[in-house]
Amino acid sequence: MRTIQFARFLLAAGLCLGLGCGVALGQAGQDIKDAGSDTKGAAVDTGHATKQVYRKTAAGSKTAYRKTAHGTTVAADKTAGGAKVAGHDAKAGAEDVGHGTKVAAKDTVHGTQKLGDKIADKPDPH
Repeated sequence: MRTIQFARFLLAAGLCLGLGCGVALGQAGQDIKDAGSDTKGAAVDTGHATKQVYRKTAAGSKTAYRKTAHGTTVAADKTAGGAKVAGHDAKAGAEDVGHGTKVAAKDTVHGTQKLGDKIADKPDPH
């Protein structure tokens, strides 16, 4: 009788271990499937995020290009306008210098004449 009870005990223990291992293996298989699904979902999310970043980068690049082109045009126009103004100012300044030179030359001539008259003891006509 002891042998039968011992055999029952071994049979029960074997069944428990067998079923327990089967459940554990079944759970491991499900975990692997879940991990695969999670990985697939993460890959899809990454693809969507990459597309969004691409679109935003492309839009930002276009905006930067347009603003740079506009700024370059404005700068060229202002530089050209400034060069024209500088040219007019330089011409006006040159005319002023020419006028100043004439006045200085006349004053020098007049001063030289006065000095000559003083040296010759002539009276001042003014």
